[in-house]
Amino acid sequence: MVVSVTNVNDNPPTFEMNPCQLVVRELSPPDSLIGSCPAIDADANTRLFYRLSSETEGVKLRSPTSPDILVQKRLDYDEVKSLTLTLYVQDTLPSAGETPPHIATSTVLVTILDIDNRPPWFQPCTKFTVGEDVICQNTGYTGKITMNELEAGELPLKPGPLHAIDGDAGLNEGIRYTIVSGNDANVFRINADSGNISMLIPAVGLTPIRLTVAAAQRGNSFQLATSTVTFNVVDKSLYLPQFKEPLYEGTVTAVGSAVTNLTDESQPLRIQATDEDYPEGVNPNIRYQITGSRGFSLADGFLIMTEDLPVSTFNLQVKAVDTINDESATTEVMVEVTDPPGGFDSTDMAALGATLGVLLFISLLVIGLLLCRVQRGKADWRKVFEASVFRSSLAQGSSGQKEGIQFTNEAFQKDEDYAGTSGAGGPEKGMASETQTGNTVLNKAILQTAELLHGNSSQADAEKSDQEKEVKPILTKERRVEDGYKAVWFKEDIDPNAKEDVVIIPDRRDQEEEERSSSDREEDEDDGSQVKIPKVGFADTDLDSGLGVKMDDPADDSEEAEM
Repeated sequence: MVVSVTNVNDNPPTFEMNPCQLVVRELSPPDSLIGSCPAIDADANTRLFYRLSSETEGVKLRSPTSPDILVQKRLDYDEVKSLTLTLYVQDTLPSAGETPPHIATSTVLVTILDIDNRPPWFQPCTKFTVGEDVICQNTGYTGKITMNELEAGELPLKPGPLHAIDGDAGLNEGIRYTIVSGNDANVFRINADSGNISMLIPAVGLTPIRLTVAAAQRGNSFQLATSTVTFNVVDKSLYLPQFKEPLYEGTVTAVGSAVTNLTDESQPLRIQATDEDYPEGVNPNIRYQITGSRGFSLADGFLIMTEDLPVSTFNLQVKAVDTINDESATTEVMVEVTDPPGGFDSTDMAALGATLGVLLFISLLVIGLLLCRVQRGKADWRKVFEASVFRSSLAQGSSGQKEGIQFTNEAFQKDEDYAGTSGAGGPEKGMASETQTGNTVLNKAILQTAELLHGNSSQADAEKSDQEKEVKPILTKERRVEDGYKAVWFKEDIDPNAKEDVVIIPDRRDQEEEERSSSDREEDEDDGSQVKIPKVGFADTDLDSGLGVKMDDPADDSEEAEM
């Protein structure tokens, strides 16, 4: 009897190593084999499938059915020193059969080994990358020695002691130091293991000495780097820097202002150290350092407030350092920060704002009152317009003749006065009487004008009645001899319809002047017998301000009418 046994996938796969530890050298080329982490399955002839965790970078599987792990990209020891991966294995694919696959996992630890690919780096240094190479640049070291003096022990250097490390931190090879150049007079020597520099003989001359030193790996002398060490040779200092005062006191009010002397605010406070090793005590190599507050700075010895500080007292410490030999001195400074003279605090500003608000309200109120007054004043301006009718005809009669104001000259009405004065007192007295009478006429015209401008109700009614009736004017251009008329001539160039001005020119008597001798007539004319009543016009003015009268100069008339 033959019994056939069918293999059933009933065993899960297992990893031979869990965790699986692998090692790879840094900068290995891509597709380089790191190692293999295989799994086994108790079910014979079972094919296994592998995959890595998706977050893994830098490594990869050779294929889904191979447990070989390869380099995906170059690995730098300075960037990453190890990798932790998860490797998955299963005995079937999800679509290969109805039976769910058996899955197993293993942790893969990849260690990256550092290789000797970098030279020593002098410390401190600044790193930067050129392609795939990393370079760390050192700016060199400085020190000082005194001329003709032998310094004992290790010479101090800046920015620190001479020191170098292996650029490959994973290897950390030992370093050996040597002086490459600059020590022709054998003034210095260097410790090959520590890098400390000391003096063998004193230096002569004030010329700086520049050394070139090298640092090489002990196991690989081809991996080396160089740097410079500069020694400044100075004269021996006999005096230390010193301040004139152990304590300086000053006051300041605003940012950007110099601190003034507390005892004499008209003088700026000057903080300056002297060095008797230099002429007049002025050492150009002294630099000042301020501690206690960052709101102040020194410029040529003058202390200046550089930040807005509260009103208070600040205690500062000023240090003067000779940059050549590092000799120094310190002093104390007390600065009082105060409000500027006439300054205002928040309370004063609030009171000022309230005052300005009240003034603004009052101004708006006054403007409103003025606007109301302007509105009410429009009626007064209308009165001014109505009064200007005085300069034109008062009305048109039915006959169409233009009516106007009649001016009465008393000199023409009282002929007997004229004759009497002419006979009794002579032409001078008669003409003076006529001049006085003309002034009376002018005054009456002004009074009539004032009454019209004030415009009472009775006068307005009278003006209206005058406009409705015809007034026969006594002024004419023609010489008339009828009884009851006194002939008056106008200038020929005056428009009878003119509204601006009325000119009345007194004429000579018809009969009485003919009896006068030509000599008397000439004397009368020279003495002003011809009297010209000035033009009377009206200036535009507010009725409330009074009457405006314009008196034109009689000399403006080009010719006069004669009686």
